Amino acid sequence: MTDGRPFRVLSLDGGGMRGTYTATYLDRVATAFARRRKLDSLDIGKGFDLIVGTSTGAIIGCALAVGRPLSEVVALYRKHGPKIFSKKLPSSLVSVAPDLLLRKRALEAGEAELLGALVGTIGEETIAEVYERRGIALAFSAVEMSQHRAWVFKTPHFAATNHRDDNYRLADVCLASSAAPLYRSLAAIDQPDGGDGNPFNVFADGGLWANNPVLLGLIEALDVAEAGREIQIFSLGTCPVPQGEQIPRGDRHRGLPEWKFGGNAASLSVDAQEFAFDHMARKLTKHVNRKCSIVRFPHDKVPATLVPYLSLDDTREEAMNALITQARTDADMTNSKCAYRDTDPEAELICSLFETAPPLEEPPAARRSRDIDAAAASLSR
Repeated sequence: MTDGRPFRVLSLDGGGMRGTYTATYLDRVATAFARRRKLDSLDIGKGFDLIVGTSTGAIIGCALAVGRPLSEVVALYRKHGPKIFSKKLPSSLVSVAPDLLLRKRALEAGEAELLGALVGTIGEETIAEVYERRGIALAFSAVEMSQHRAWVFKTPHFAATNHRDDNYRLADVCLASSAAPLYRSLAAIDQPDGGDGNPFNVFADGGLWANNPVLLGLIEALDVAEAGREIQIFSLGTCPVPQGEQIPRGDRHRGLPEWKFGGNAASLSVDAQEFAFDHMARKLTKHVNRKCSIVRFPHDKVPATLVPYLSLDDTREEAMNALITQARTDADMTNSKCAYRDTDPEAELICSLFETAPPLEEPPAARRSRDIDAAAASLSR
């Protein structure tokens, strides 16, 4: 029974370290609504029927799925980011030679750092286990390298599922979805039901085909939501670089240094997909036989002062501080829009979402630890 409630989807873009912005923004908006409702905090994940994500969006989505506070995701980026991206892409021919010698070692160490951080934050739960415990459908994009094909890790929320992904750990799914070429190692993930021979698949970042996974969210929702049920998709970016550049005719012959040895091409793909996939999804909503809305938020222009801090692998303290400050500013602007909800349909959707999200319950492990401490304190008195 849906009681007339819409089917709500959260779509989270990829963007490397710019995930700091997304996590801070969502946390700030939710905190303001929790304060209005006189609650300690909101369970943002449980406010959605389906969460889809790519790369850093998969990491944020998994944290929401298991019920972890987003402040812990921001702490993950702050603490572990410099070791995950310990060697930035070369920016000149002079820096290429050292990169050839040192990058593989840096990538290997970065992968180990990220996996440890993921397990420490979201735990050891599998896709099926978190779906059984929390009831939130999940879909995260990746690329399977043996066939160069798109792969979507899914919870068993679809009636016709073959349960292929049930026993993958969420931490491994995040590793696979965020394995950005050049920036990170490819992810070799053991097949959980593989048997003898230790079979595995190698994955690359889902941003290669769905950095903005809004289309994935729309298609998945149409597959699983009851016929005629309203669909609302909330699509979040990662503070993208202001779009466009004026290129003199004579500067069009760009080589490796001008493309930052691949890094600028990756950023261009991220930014182009944000616009294209959002536009295609909105076009498709006009042709489905139900009410369907897509809210892309926040959508204010990124200030020019933030541009120097938007590289996917920028782990400088000043870069993270700039992203967090901008996220807090944008979140405050979003919260203030509720005053205009009667005349702004998007503001109405956002406010209704956070007004109906349930309170965040204390995780069982933390509750047990607190009860044990309280009992010990009582005995010592």
